[in-house]
Amino acid sequence: MTANTPNESGRNRPPLRRKQASEYIIKNWNQQASPKTLAKLATVGGGPVFRKAGRFPLYDPEDLDQWAASRIGPRRRSTSELVADDAGSHAGSNPSNPRSPRPVGGM
Repeated sequence: MTANTPNESGRNRPPLRRKQASEYIIKNWNQQASPKTLAKLATVGGGPVFRKAGRFPLYDPEDLDQWAASRIGPRRRSTSELVADDAGSHAGSNPSNPRSPRPVGGM
């Protein structure tokens, strides 16, 4: 990640503060990502890459683009299409999750 990333016109795009990063993701990717969500993801992981300037996180727009793009699933023609990544997501139980419902008569 660079401090300033050149955009298509060759101008540098300055890093964004958390609120601006949230607005950028909503505007450019039509995905919800509140500043509080970005703050939580910065703590637990799974969010966009960022730097710190003192106590303030700074997000490079290019990193926000990569992160938002990674959250979009594959193209489908129907909601009934099953993709390998979805195979376990709708099954109803997850043996590694203690809160997950268990099959009747099993485990």
